[in-house]
Amino acid sequence: MKTTLNTSYTIKNLELKNRIVMPPMCQYSVTAHDGTPTDWHLVHYASRAVGQTGLIIVEMTNVEPDGRITSDCLGLWDDEQIPAYKRLVDLIHANGSKAAIQIAHAGRKSTHIETPVSSSETPLEEATSFGPVRYPRALTTEEAEAMVEKYKESARRAVEAGFDTIEIHGAHGYLIHQFHSPGINKRTDKYGQDLALFGVEVIKAVKSVMPEDMPLLFRISAREYMDGGYGIEHALDLGRQYQAAGVDLFDISSGGEAPPGQDKPGNYPGYQVQFARRFKETLDVPVIAVGILDDPAVAEMTLQNESADLIAVGRGMLNNPYWAIHAVKALRDEIEVPKQYERGIH
Repeated sequence: MKTTLNTSYTIKNLELKNRIVMPPMCQYSVTAHDGTPTDWHLVHYASRAVGQTGLIIVEMTNVEPDGRITSDCLGLWDDEQIPAYKRLVDLIHANGSKAAIQIAHAGRKSTHIETPVSSSETPLEEATSFGPVRYPRALTTEEAEAMVEKYKESARRAVEAGFDTIEIHGAHGYLIHQFHSPGINKRTDKYGQDLALFGVEVIKAVKSVMPEDMPLLFRISAREYMDGGYGIEHALDLGRQYQAAGVDLFDISSGGEAPPGQDKPGNYPGYQVQFARRFKETLDVPVIAVGILDDPAVAEMTLQNESADLIAVGRGMLNNPYWAIHAVKALRDEIEVPKQYERGIH
């Protein structure tokens, strides 16, 4: 039986052999705090390529040292970092997968500096395993404009490293989310008067250094879970503006902006698929669905009922680097198995 999960997918010049995506998941595995990928990253991502994942999105990679969640997170703020990423891309390609990278800035969620930056001085009000509550300072208008350029330069480096596509992180309470959230952004300048402006400027800047036929991905939280947080309609309005600025595909998640309030997120398979479907139908745009989709039948149904174009499996791939092979086989379809593993994978 031919599955939708195992069919190819093309958007612009990006041709994927199947609909399976490894989403970005921080590894906190940088040595010397220099933001550069290590042997761990090479093995980690190449293993999922060996496992026949169609698209691998390298974890949140930050535009400046102080923009990382921790000092052990990746960054792409210096041209000297490019060769390490090129080696990573080449290894992913050599094992049959396409490579993406998520460009980001943690904003107020940065835990390794004394005073992180944000859209406003609104604190996160949540201690984490990385440290106590941080109270950010608001970027000045000029600093916000300069930050846009940092996203652009990181994207340029990603292109030079050979990545097939780029994802901008606008979800989970990180810096772009901090600008487009009415509950966090309390500014009075142009970035407060137009909540989408910072994200729009980042998108346009990143697009300016990408090849014309390379698609741009954007991860967005379709709703917030803090009390008084925004809902799907606000996210769709943002999506329209981001799409007009140059986004080709949305990666749909939710929450992450603060501790959940009375309306807590679900924890059942496919709980975020409804949001992906709303984006796909309302904006007529391709989407990635994510959120406890590691059951192959749930992943396949999400594609078959046209709720999403691609399926991202996070924790399932942390558990099993060969998830794609086993999922397709569980659905009684044929998939290539590396000859080195044919004796063990049936």
